[in-house]
Amino acid sequence: MNTNFGFGKPVNGNFGDTLQKVTDELQKEGFGVLSDIDVAAALKKKLDKDIPPYRILGACNPVLADQAITAVPEIGLLLPCNALVREDDSGQVHVSFMDPGAVLGLVNDPRVDPLATQVKDKLERVLANL
Repeated sequence: MNTNFGFGKPVNGNFGDTLQKVTDELQKEGFGVLSDIDVAAALKKKLDKDIPPYRILGACNPVLADQAITAVPEIGLLLPCNALVREDDSGQVHVSFMDPGAVLGLVNDPRVDPLATQVKDKLERVLANL
């Protein structure tokens, strides 16, 4: 899965194990998970709709986030980095990450570009290790 706003791939393993592996690999790259949105549970509760597991993790690397916020205080509107772990109807698990270059490119500030590159490199390593 590659789009103009993200990148990812299908992975082997069940949903729960993959979710934990993504969290662990993010930690190895200096990210913490600030938020965990269970979209499937929310849709079930609000709409009584059943969908396969679908979780959005809000990941943050504090060192790089601090540098970005120092450079452009309003950049918080574009943080944290989102990671998506989802299962499709066939049971295949997919992991995707927002592309920090695409999102932070909206800022149009040369101080942010190298930070976006560093974040993307880290997220690509996470994906490669899954």
